[in-house]
This record gives sequence, C-alpha cells and structure tokens, in this order.
Amino acid sequence: MNSAKRVSEIKKDIAIMGGTFDPIHNGHIETAKETAAWLNVEQLFFLPAHLPPHKNTTTASAKHRTAMVNLVCQQQPLFQLDNRELKRHSASYTVTSLREIKQEQPNSRVFFIIGMDSFLNFTLWHQWQTILSLCHIVVNIRPGYQLNQINTATQQLLKNHQIDDLAEIKQQDAGGIIFHQNQSLNISSSEIRQQLLSNKKQNNHLTECVHHYIIEKKLYQK
Repeated sequence: MNSAKRVSEIKKDIAIMGGTFDPIHNGHIETAKETAAWLNVEQLFFLPAHLPPHKNTTTASAKHRTAMVNLVCQQQPLFQLDNRELKRHSASYTVTSLREIKQEQPNSRVFFIIGMDSFLNFTLWHQWQTILSLCHIVVNIRPGYQLNQINTATQQLLKNHQIDDLAEIKQQDAGGIIFHQNQSLNISSSEIRQQLLSNKKQNNHLTECVHHYIIEKKLYQK
C-alpha cells in the first residue's frame, strides 16, 4: 500500500542535501551533481546543519562551513546555499527546515537526499512522519547494495512508502521513498580532516577554492 500524497499544482522540482559539510568535498559535490541530474531538478540546495542532533560538535565554525559551501555554489549554477539552519542557536531539525521551505515554495516538489546510514535511522528522526508529508526521500546507495538486516520499523516504512520508478514518484507530491544507485566518490569528511593535519599542502578530494580557503584560514590544523 502506498500512502504518498497525490500531486497537486507542482511547478518545479528541487532537491535538498543536508549535512555538516565539515568540510564540503568532491564526494558531496559529485553525489549532488549526479543525483540532481537523475532527478532532473531545477535547483539543488545544500543545507548545512548548525548543531546536528546526532553530533555534539563540528570542527569548523558555522561561518567557515557557510563560506566553503558558498564557494562551491558560486562555481555551479545548479547549486544554491541554504543557510537557515546555521542561523539557529539550537539543534537543527530537518522537519523545521522543510516546513519553512514548503511555505516559501508551496508549488515545489521537494526531494530530500540522504545516504543509507541516515536512512537506516530515519524512523528515529524527529517527526519523521511529518517529514514524509513534506517531501520525497531519495536514498543514495552503492551499486549492488542489498537491503539486509534492516529493523522492523524500516521494513514497515518501505512497505508503506517505497516507490521504485522515478516517473511514478513524480506523479505524487510527497511521501515516497526511492533508492538511487550513485556512482560518486566514497569520501568522508573525517578522513579529509585527518589528511589535512598530516599534509596541508594538497588534497585531491577538495575543490581548489575550498582547499585554498582552508589553508588561508588555517582550518583543521592542530
């Protein structure tokens, strides 16, 4: 049974990719490009979190992470920075941001992009049912990935909301979950931060502008 909301007067498709982006790197960028092209969205918004509920802190400040994401967005017309969560002084909740975005863009269909690790904990997210009433969830997975040993709550979630066909999910306003096999780079921000500690002069996983900013501002150094 599919409980996705039926489409009304949708004018455009947009995608949102959240995260700490500490720092934003080529893995984020290539994943965003590839997924946005597959979805055929008009705009992809990077939504950096200020104080993610699942993390105690970030390494770089909100100011620096905003600047780095903005540098990337300046080079890619498809990308846009959404810094609403960085302006908050409390934990960032996805549902709050999605409510605001839907109020600002009521005729947009929203695709919220997450990774498999996040999806496996999705039923623990704050007001996750409301999130599904506001957007579709796009789960990026590696080619050949098998959904093994998922918990009962996630199994029920997929039973009620999974849609396998992109054309079909675009007939609905929100409430669908679709898996996308992403070919992009498998890079973690923590690995990059460690590399910057040991070799600050070069990092092939960062764009030139972001790497220059990190060196100039002396970020991720002891």
